[in-house]
Amino acid sequence: MRVAIVGGGVVGITTALKLKREWRNSDISIYAENYEDLVSFVAAGIFRVGNSFLGPNEEITRNWVSDSYEFYDEIRKSREAALAGVVQISGYIFSNEGPAAVKNHWMESLVPHYRSVTEEELKLPGGHWKYGSYFTTIMIQCKSYIPWAKNQLEAMSTKFYQRKLYNINELIDEYDVIINCSGLGARELCGDRRMIPIRGQVLKVKAPWLKTFFYGDLDTYIIPGVDGSCTLGGSRNFDSTRASPCPHETRAIHDRCTALVPSLKNAHLIESLVGLRPHRDGGVRVEVEKISNGRRSATVVHNYGHGGYGVCTAPGTASYAIKLAQNAHLNNSKL
Repeated sequence: MRVAIVGGGVVGITTALKLKREWRNSDISIYAENYEDLVSFVAAGIFRVGNSFLGPNEEITRNWVSDSYEFYDEIRKSREAALAGVVQISGYIFSNEGPAAVKNHWMESLVPHYRSVTEEELKLPGGHWKYGSYFTTIMIQCKSYIPWAKNQLEAMSTKFYQRKLYNINELIDEYDVIINCSGLGARELCGDRRMIPIRGQVLKVKAPWLKTFFYGDLDTYIIPGVDGSCTLGGSRNFDSTRASPCPHETRAIHDRCTALVPSLKNAHLIESLVGLRPHRDGGVRVEVEKISNGRRSATVVHNYGHGGYGVCTAPGTASYAIKLAQNAHLNNSKL
């Protein structure tokens, strides 16, 4: 089977990796406008799926989350963990807003540890918190994970093309199945007006002494990387496409994060980065569509609109998309 995957970010690359493992004889090609300037590289990469994450229904969404965690946890336990940049990490989420802010119905039954904090822990960095939880999860550093996954795919004869597509119909003549993981690009590629950029700005600092992550009311987060760097965040600017960092936001993020963890005042600033989260009004789109150019038809499986949870849920939505593609192909073969 000839399969095209549109998108070279974490969702596209992970979909290709899972597809190649399940359909070993498939001929897979990946198309992306670029493979370097990715929102995936801006993301901190911690596995924490927010309560607002939405799939078609509760059961499917829970499967997406659990399948994703199991995928990354398998890598973490393997000899490839260091190369892939996948490690275990623990930390705190604090809030003064209410107990619901530190609860998470996707995560609590999934990760190995998720508990309420003690009275002493509420006095930890920043101090004077009213509510808090401590949990253990997984860190996926995409600057390691994506190159590792690409190397795996290249070893399995996957082809990579750097090309901007203006319409999915451009691929109909060459492929039987097209899996659309174009993220925010789906707004133009598919005319999907539900796609909305949510601009996020973070700071990357050098803080090798920090091994624990911290959240303060979700708007402030400090997430250590696997290479001694640390991501400080953040911001959420709805429907903003401004690509350059804002110096006012840089100062505000730095002030909030150093108030939460004072030792970060000694951290060296590496860079300020901006990423546009591919949010979709109505939830992630993972569904089948039949397209035709008049000469030939093809099956398209859409897999985009993950918002800020692309790293976390890419393996789960990839598995679901692959099943949809397989069922559609089998049905076409019977016709």
